[in-house]
Amino acid sequence: MARDPDVVSSVFKAYDVRGVVPDELDEALARDLGRAYVAVVGAPEVVVGYDMRPTSPGLAGAFADGASAAGADVVMIGLASTDQLYFASGHLGVPGAMFTASHNPAQYNGVKLCRSHARPIGTDSGLGEIRDLVVAGNPPPPAAVPGAITEHDVLVAYAAHLLTLAPVAGRRLKVVVDAGNGMAGLTAPAVFGRLTDVVDLVPLYFELDGTFPNHEANPIDPANLRDLQAAVVAEGADIGLAFDGDADRCFLVDERGEAVSPSALTALIAERELARVPGSTIIHNLITSRAVPEIVAELGGTPVRTRVGHSFIKEQMAQTDAVFGGEHSGHFYFRDFWRADSGMLAGLHALAALAEGDVPLSGLLARYERYPLSGEINSTVDDPQAVQAAVEAAYADLDGVTVDHLDGLTVSHPDWQLNVRASNTEPLLRLNVEGRDEATTTTMRDRTLALIRGGTTDG
Repeated sequence: MARDPDVVSSVFKAYDVRGVVPDELDEALARDLGRAYVAVVGAPEVVVGYDMRPTSPGLAGAFADGASAAGADVVMIGLASTDQLYFASGHLGVPGAMFTASHNPAQYNGVKLCRSHARPIGTDSGLGEIRDLVVAGNPPPPAAVPGAITEHDVLVAYAAHLLTLAPVAGRRLKVVVDAGNGMAGLTAPAVFGRLTDVVDLVPLYFELDGTFPNHEANPIDPANLRDLQAAVVAEGADIGLAFDGDADRCFLVDERGEAVSPSALTALIAERELARVPGSTIIHNLITSRAVPEIVAELGGTPVRTRVGHSFIKEQMAQTDAVFGGEHSGHFYFRDFWRADSGMLAGLHALAALAEGDVPLSGLLARYERYPLSGEINSTVDDPQAVQAAVEAAYADLDGVTVDHLDGLTVSHPDWQLNVRASNTEPLLRLNVEGRDEATTTTMRDRTLALIRGGTTDG
């Protein structure tokens, strides 16, 4: 059956493939994707994992069939988190494909691709070539000898490796983990099961269920943290960890039930990594709190600012040999984890720091939370470029203001900063605001939202 090239092209995003199943993404397309992927990356062997969504096993199997037909041997690791797939890619030294739609609703699915050792693939680094082959409907012909498809469980090795990077020892902690019915329901027991001497684990929504019966597996939305916040308080826990659907992002809740800024966790991990490797470079994206580069510099490190998105972070880490990178979206990247992001490893760093001392998490993080943040606020607008231009025109001539376009529009002032940027994966304009105090943050947030939502169709 002929495919609409526009529909096929639409599932290719900036650094992954994602769409509604089966209207935009089906097993036939996944099979062609596997063949095209092997042709572009030139891989004699690939590793494939998938999440708990009902459509994931079928899509992953079809991709494996396509990759095998192209001549590559395929190692199937089965149910996995995205960082578990990155571990397999790094550990085995082969390219990888992870079938997941991350935090998106149940009707979506997709695939995150990487080269060997978890090196990223984005539009300009191979994904565009893969897209063109698939859209043309003419992927490379089958190889004379198909590759073998085998199974290999890496969960135990993954858990053991993470704990070599962030050992947890010290006082006993009660830890509530909200897996959101996502893949942390598999990985958290494997990791925390090795920490029974220091961690009392309280599981929340560990049942793997890609229909997300309790709440969306998207912890950046405050509504999806409410159950974890209530459980932390009810259990008298020391900390709560929330993961997204594919468990590559981690968010914290402190002992009071208060959500922790991902920028504060970025600063905490940066301090730990700089203590281990003094003078290192730390990557932070441009919507991270300005407290992060301040603290990195104060600790003798070199802060480097980059665009939002894992391919940009990983590229900068490779160029600068950065030891760590953090994004305000809850992604955390580690040089010693093949520069890949791991929500579980970030959570282990928080537990390690907490167990080493005798102060509560709120006290431990207080020094990193220098400036109030608005959080990410999304609006759907008719013309994102026109809206960004209107925001720039409103602020550019103010005394003390500087403007840059590294990623969307960033406006900086000694008392505040804001960023307005279009989403890479959704039809949204995202606003982040930070001020010297709550009043300044609120004023700049409301003023900028008024400018943005003058053109809103849904906000």
